[in-house]
Amino acid sequence: MTGAGDEWLGDGLGMAGGDLGLWVSGVDYVAGWREAREAADRLNRAFLGAGFELSEVRAVASTYDDGRGVVRFVGWPGAIVRLAALLAARADGDGGAR
Repeated sequence: MTGAGDEWLGDGLGMAGGDLGLWVSGVDYVAGWREAREAADRLNRAFLGAGFELSEVRAVASTYDDGRGVVRFVGWPGAIVRLAALLAARADGDGGAR
């Protein structure tokens, strides 16, 4: 999902406030980002499997200022509404979220 071929990142789903801080010497940002990337890739594969396009909804790996990984979720409002309906139907079908 990420890595070479990241041109889908420029499709209009900006990440206001993301990655705007300065890096601090001695903080291992790469380890946190790698962990977040694996999680984001897994979530993006799930989105694709559920019929979403990554141009409308996606997970993006990032880090906090202290180096901890974080996955940011961005999407168009219509796609978020569809995702919320999908999750609500899943929760209702199982008697609640797992």
